[in-house]
Amino acid sequence: MRMRDWPEYLAANPGARPTEWLRACAEPEWSAAVGHRFGAECNAGTVQPAVMRRYLVQDYQFIGTFVALLGRAIHTAPDLPARLPLGRFMGLVCSAENTYFERSFDALGVAQALRADPPLSEPARAFRALMAEAAESARHVDQLAVLCVAEWVYLGWARPARDTRPAEPFWCAEWVDLHASPYFEGFVEGLRTALDRDVMALDAVGRARVRGLFTRAAELERAFFDSAYDVA
Repeated sequence: MRMRDWPEYLAANPGARPTEWLRACAEPEWSAAVGHRFGAECNAGTVQPAVMRRYLVQDYQFIGTFVALLGRAIHTAPDLPARLPLGRFMGLVCSAENTYFERSFDALGVAQALRADPPLSEPARAFRALMAEAAESARHVDQLAVLCVAEWVYLGWARPARDTRPAEPFWCAEWVDLHASPYFEGFVEGLRTALDRDVMALDAVGRARVRGLFTRAAELERAFFDSAYDVA
């Protein structure tokens, strides 16, 4: 069935938000990513060390491109109030989150060569390319589309475990903490609000472009989680 454009979706779902429309456009990949085995096992503290090692080694390679995407979003944001939360989040990524990776690599026995320049899985290469594509755009809404998926999916699987995640292993517990905190939930809501606003101002061509970015990001999130369980 053809997915409705935003005006049609709104007519059928009065009071809906544009980000709800985008999420619906990304099904079934969205639900597969949020409900993925990786998130469930991370919440329970049962991710096997080999799986977490593969996941973190690949995920770490996103940081440079992700920071560039955030930086571009800060540059294209319409005003200072829109820039400040993105800047604060960049500080978190470059400090607490980066430190988490280093400590996890040490605990999981990841060699320096794998930390610096590992062979990338196809989903990791494709997701990094999508981030770079959005970062090259002059349109703030394009950066928001990819950022919103990247963070909203993580909030979706981690938030239910905010008060129940096990204390150990720390590489599971702290990964949940980073993505289930009230601060992170507020940041994601801010991304959604900004994306809602910008989508409302787009014409049909612009909405199709943003929808394409959003749905591709959701597909790649699911594929990236899958790749953590792939053994070469």
